[in-house]
Amino acid sequence: MSPKRSAPSKASGKEPKRQRKVMTLHEKVKLLDMLAEGKPFAAVARHYGLNESTVRYIKKGEANIRSTVAVTCIQNAKRTATKRNKYIVRMEAALGIWIKDCRKKNIPLDTNVIREKARQLYEQLAGEASAQSHAEDDPQPGTSKAPEEHITFHASKGWFDRFQKRFQLKSVPLHGEAASADVEGAKKYPRTLKKSFAIIEDNGYLPEQVFNMDETGLFWKKMPSRTFIMKDEARTPGFKAQKDRVTLILCGNAAGFLMKPALIYKSANPRALKRKKKNLLPVHWMHNPKAWITEALVSDWFFHCFIPAAKMYLREKGLPFKVLLAMDNAVRHPLDLSYEGVQIVFLPANTTSLIQPLDQGFIRTFKALYTKNLMQHLVEAMDSCSNFSLKEFWRQFTIETCLQVIQRVLQELKPETLNACWKKLWPECVHDHKGFSPEETQHSAVEKAVKLAKILGGEGFDDMTTEDVNFLIDAHSDPLTDEDLAELMKSAGEEEEEQGDPSQEEEEEDEGLSLERLEIMMKTAKELQGMAELWDPSMVRIMQFKNAIDSAMQSYKSLFATMKQQRQQLPITMFFQTVNKTSDDPPQKHMPASDSSLNSPDDFPPLKEQ
Repeated sequence: MSPKRSAPSKASGKEPKRQRKVMTLHEKVKLLDMLAEGKPFAAVARHYGLNESTVRYIKKGEANIRSTVAVTCIQNAKRTATKRNKYIVRMEAALGIWIKDCRKKNIPLDTNVIREKARQLYEQLAGEASAQSHAEDDPQPGTSKAPEEHITFHASKGWFDRFQKRFQLKSVPLHGEAASADVEGAKKYPRTLKKSFAIIEDNGYLPEQVFNMDETGLFWKKMPSRTFIMKDEARTPGFKAQKDRVTLILCGNAAGFLMKPALIYKSANPRALKRKKKNLLPVHWMHNPKAWITEALVSDWFFHCFIPAAKMYLREKGLPFKVLLAMDNAVRHPLDLSYEGVQIVFLPANTTSLIQPLDQGFIRTFKALYTKNLMQHLVEAMDSCSNFSLKEFWRQFTIETCLQVIQRVLQELKPETLNACWKKLWPECVHDHKGFSPEETQHSAVEKAVKLAKILGGEGFDDMTTEDVNFLIDAHSDPLTDEDLAELMKSAGEEEEEQGDPSQEEEEEDEGLSLERLEIMMKTAKELQGMAELWDPSMVRIMQFKNAIDSAMQSYKSLFATMKQQRQQLPITMFFQTVNKTSDDPPQKHMPASDSSLNSPDDFPPLKEQ
């Protein structure tokens, strides 16, 4: 028997075998993003120190990798498939979302509460699945012989320990006394931020350069539960508009400047926004199948929304791009964000509701104004239609209408209100503005919402009180129920637009506001003013109406003038068609040398307006 071959040594001239490198799912997603940007496989392989064949193998499994990242909360996971019961996997994903939500709202948890919640979620998910047809379900790997079988789940202590490691929940408060410690930590943090680390004083940050970012859920079609609208939805199977949820990312500085918010919807291309350009919306549009914030979306917001907006704002103020961004330490917030000129600090665990500026009444003010403007929108729709049906209007209330309401809210929010919310974290930068505090703004919005509800009328609106409106506003911040979690775990594929012919999509986008359509709009506005002059006997009301029309049409008139000027300046050669010369074409006469210079488009004078 021949002796065993010894391992090659450095002395023999052979290098040792290269150690196998296993990438996390988060790293694989970044790799796939580089490929999506058009970078070649070889360049990406060199960037990560991999073989090109490995990069191609990762690209082959892109769909599986991205779908796994979309539903899991584990940051350091390295495999896309685990041999576990699929109902337990779904339950753990929902449980992770629930724990994060409770942490965000400073709700103390203990081991027994989490285990009991896990049992409830498992019974709900497995029970619903067993009641439905199994024909449409895709088989998933599992340890048991029948992975789709409804097994008994005990949520044992061992399972909880493994769950805690998988989801990296070491900082989750596991006892009721955690809340008092959070209060103490919150009291110490402002002093720690300013003196121990001396971040603000030593770096010379101004209030315009210190920002805070936070996210919040918004049930954008929710009304008080005792209104007839919500009662009708409760009786209608499969119609749960009040559960329609989006996530908003808000960011503002200590001086009171609020950036354009980001909105996370469950669909990338909802039908209601088919002909709208995403970059011209009042929000930075993002999407996730569950309308839930993820690490990838936070990175997208940071680089494509926060950085450009901060640069533009500071440039207008004549200040250097030197920014301090305060964020909470939620797991979904990536710790590796970096950009030259930006310093990021994370608030202590479980203190965001106590000291984070946007949580000191600003988010609640936003939701109070949203509720008030939602009522205002309904009243205006009722006044503009003689055969108005509140039920029918509510059923056709789309995400586009939601964005219109959000735009109104952004116009009403005052810088003084945001500045007042920095009192606990940075009291020196707060100015005393009477009448603009979050509490005063909320009270005014709630009172106005009650008056508008009485104008709407009907069951639940006639007798609506301020307590009903406040309960509705607070309901946005309540812990997620089992039904909410089940809705979050469902796919939103039915909202997606089918991918059609790219040339057809471009043609649809190009229609928009053409010069001819703007002319029709202005003629229609003139006709409306003429109708008022002809039919209304009140001269005062006629002038108010005409002035309002002129003011509303001013932006369209400016756009019309700009587009008209651009069309007049086009060279005449733009209207000629190029003819390909063939051998059968008759010979063309040459122009004289003195006239050949007219062939240049720059020599044609602009067309004058007739």
